[in-house]
Formats: sequence, structure tokens, C-alpha cells
Amino acid sequence: MPFFENVFTEVAVVLALAAGVGAIALWLRQPLIAAFILVGILVGPVCFDCIHAHDQIDLFAELGIGLLLFVVGLRLNPGLIRTQGMVSLVAAMGQMLLTAIIGYLLARALGMTPMNAVYVAAALTFSSTIIIVKLLSDKREIHALHGRIAIGILIIQDIAVVLLMLAVAAYGKRAGGAHFGWDMLEIFSKGAGLLLLVAVVTRYILPRLLATLSKRPELLVLFGIAWAIGLASLGMELGFSKEVGAFIAGVSLASTRYRAILTARLAGLRDFLLLFFFINMGVHIDVTHLGTAIGPAILLSLFVLLGKPLMVLGLVGSMGYARHTGAMAGLTLGQISEFSLILVLLGVELGHIDVQTQGLVTLIGLITIGLSSYMIIYSHHIYAWLAPWLGGFERKVHHPEQDLGDAQPANIGKVEVIIFGLEPYGRNVARELMRRGVSILGVDFDPEAVRLHHEEGMLTLYGDVEDPELFHDLPLDSVRLVVSAIPDRDTNLVLLHALHHHAYRGRIALTAHSSRHKDYLLHAGADVVLLPFRDAAKEAADILIEQGNTRAA
Repeated sequence: MPFFENVFTEVAVVLALAAGVGAIALWLRQPLIAAFILVGILVGPVCFDCIHAHDQIDLFAELGIGLLLFVVGLRLNPGLIRTQGMVSLVAAMGQMLLTAIIGYLLARALGMTPMNAVYVAAALTFSSTIIIVKLLSDKREIHALHGRIAIGILIIQDIAVVLLMLAVAAYGKRAGGAHFGWDMLEIFSKGAGLLLLVAVVTRYILPRLLATLSKRPELLVLFGIAWAIGLASLGMELGFSKEVGAFIAGVSLASTRYRAILTARLAGLRDFLLLFFFINMGVHIDVTHLGTAIGPAILLSLFVLLGKPLMVLGLVGSMGYARHTGAMAGLTLGQISEFSLILVLLGVELGHIDVQTQGLVTLIGLITIGLSSYMIIYSHHIYAWLAPWLGGFERKVHHPEQDLGDAQPANIGKVEVIIFGLEPYGRNVARELMRRGVSILGVDFDPEAVRLHHEEGMLTLYGDVEDPELFHDLPLDSVRLVVSAIPDRDTNLVLLHALHHHAYRGRIALTAHSSRHKDYLLHAGADVVLLPFRDAAKEAADILIEQGNTRAA
């Protein structure tokens, strides 16, 4: 007998429980993926066993996976990889190859069958796009050089995992036949036909159709969903997986001017439906076997948490980048991906692996996602602690970071003011000071901002405030004022500490968003603390009152 009287009540209870557990995860600064899997375990047969609307939850989960792949395809931006040269490609391919080989050997050493070991090794290879993008965005490091490299690596990983799922689906449905070679040729021919069909529709039909639908954004979004689910369904009919079809649908729209609005409007729906995927995964986890999997899960999790960051650090360093850049990029990738969970689910459905292996990978996901979140959040603290031991990962050459502007330590010369942070507020302050004849050195960790301001005639330097090596390159002896236009309190505290450590004797001006933080920074040693929003509001009020008095006169 069902625990609740109707499906609607069951879904309402699941959502309420997910909101509660999600709030606890937020307080613990944990990603919601782990929280939702835990909710699935709680409502599943091993705990409360209060959910029996499996068909409805399965449908929501399938739709969520389809939309996830669709949005990943929409965000596919090869130009981002090109802007970082070959570093993202080399780091991604090298890390995936090394992780797969070492992961397979570890799995075999733990007694797994070859097929189970292959799936486990593949699952360890990929990192979570959703988690990394979210946490880097929260830290405002998505445009930093290490953030751009990490995102480039994730794009290549996403392409690789989709191709892998295509190969797995094709192999799983055709393996064992008398004419396996011909069967594989047939399915790849169908794939080429699907790509050709989508290319023709994208070239000749979609532009006019999207232009018409864009007059009503809700119709544009509705078409996007229909296009994603339609191609997912067509992919399944042709012998592929729905994930491949949905991904192709996203890629077909990635080059259009409507990608931004589709991505923004579908993000909430995608996250809502993915909630059911992770809950559904938790429901089907057989926790009775997790006890025997704890040992292997801990070992493989340590490999992911430590090994993958070290691989990326070494590979990025081999391309000539500074150890700070490689370490910060590597620390973001110490977890397995949501696609890893989808991949092993596909393996279970095809009969390649057993549910115990799926449970092992899920447990690895819970461990690595949980711990790597703290690695990303506290990456600067971790780097400061590890920096003395990372010298071997850095080539003693001219670093590509130095090509972001011509402000080399040798030719910086004497400047009067250093401004950290070239976002709109810092940019405007720098321009106004330059207009008044003050010599400026602008420092930012966004390579595009560094290039832009260098082209405008500003002396620029790529650098991260939280990189202790940066301050060795700054002409602190000749500078009379250091300005931070970065409103983050912790970043400003790091800057204060670094300036005092290097015996800087000039004045320090910091930026804050609240009076409480202003008082805190003044007490910590700042000479001046700017409040951009309050100061701008006062200036705007003065202008408005002046205009009102002028009109009255």
C-alpha cells in the first residue's frame, strides 16, 4: 500500500525534504548534488520507503538529463579554448589519459573485473562542470586565467564524455551479433546522417524560425525544449543515447544569437528536473553493499582528490605557466562529474556493470564532490600552504602569463599608484587618475581585462592578489598609494598582509560594500576605505537635487 494517497503528495514531500536538506548543505557550503542523492536514500526503500511514484520521477529524471546535455551543447564555445592556446587541450587530454590508465590499474588491483574497471576508470576521468562553474562564479574567478583554463578543460571533457556515451550505447546495443563490424558501421552511418540533417536544418530553417519565435521569448524557450527532447528521442530511435541527441541539439543552437537567452531561461528548469535525477539515483542505491565499498571508495577518492590536481598542475606547468596558475586550475578539478553518474547508469542499463559498481561510483561522487568543494572555496589558502613544495612543477622559462601585457618586472619602472582590480569601478578610478596625470599600474587576474587596458595605454600586469609571488614583481618602493577596487573583505585582508610583509610604507586604499566591512578594514590597517555604492548614491542625489533646484528656478 502506498505511503501517501496520491502522486502529487509524494512529489510535494520529496520537494519539501529536498529544500530542507538542501538548506543544510548550503549552510555546510556543500553542492546540492550530494544533498539530493541523500534525499533519494532517505525516501527510498532502505529508509522511509515513502516514494512509489517511480514512473513519474523516472520521467522527470530523464527530462533533466536531456536538458543538461542540451545546455552543455549550448555553452560549447571552442573560441574559449583557442584563447588559451593549447594549454586547455594538452591539460585535458593528458589528464584524461593518465586518470583512465591509473584508475583502471587501481580498479583491477582492487579485484574488479575488466569491464567494471573500465567503467570506474572512465567515471574517475571527468570533473563536474556544474559544481566548478558555480563555485568559480561565486568566487568571481570564472574570468581569471586559471578559471579560463579550467573551463577549457571542462569543455573538452564534456565533448569526450558525450562521444564516450555514444560509443558505449552503440557497442552495448550491437555487441555480440554475428555481424558486429557491419552493425557498428551502420550505427555510425546513422550518426553521420543525423549530423548532416541537423546541419541542414540549422543552416536553412532554424535562422528564420528562431527570428520569428524570438518575438515572444516564451515561444523561443518552448521551441528549445521541444528541439532538445525531439533530437534526444530521434537519437534513441537511431540507436544512440538520448544524451547524444540532446547534446547535438544544443550544439546546433550554440552559434546563434539566441544561445544566451535559452541558456539563462532553461537553467532553472534544468536544475529542477536534475533534482529528480539525483533523487532517483539515491532511491536505487543499494546501501547494503556500500559497507564493503567504503575501502575502495576512499582509495579511489584520494586518487581523484590528489592525483587529478597534481596531473593538471604538472601539465599546465609543462606548457610554461606559473605554478600558481596550474595549482589553482588543478584544485578545481578534484571531483568526479555528474556525467560520471550518468555513464555508470548507462552501463547498468546495458548490462555491462552491476549495481554494486554503480554504488561504488556514487559513493566516490559523494566523497569527492563534498571534499573538493572546500578545496575550491579555500584554494588560495591551500596554495599558500603548498607553494614552497610546488617549485618542481614550474618550468624556469618566460611564462605565458607575462604575454598578457608588456608590464614585465624589468620595464615597469616607477609608478605612483597601483590599482588592483580592473572591473568597472577600478577601471573608472584608474582612468580618472590617469586623466589627472597620475602614473598607474593596473593589476588584474582577468587576462581579457589586462589586454583591454594595455591596448588603451595603461601599464598593466596579470596577477592574483592571493598569489604571494606577485608582490616580488611590484615596484613597492616607489609607489605612494596602493588601491584595491576589489570589494571582497578576505581578499583585501590578504592584500594588507602581503603589503605589510613586504614592508610597504605608502598609503593603502581599499573598497568595501558595507559600513561594517569598512570599519573592519580600517581597524586591520587600511588608511582609506571606499564605499562605491554609497558614494555614488550621494553623488547621484546631489545631481538630482541640483537638477530639481534648477528646474524650480
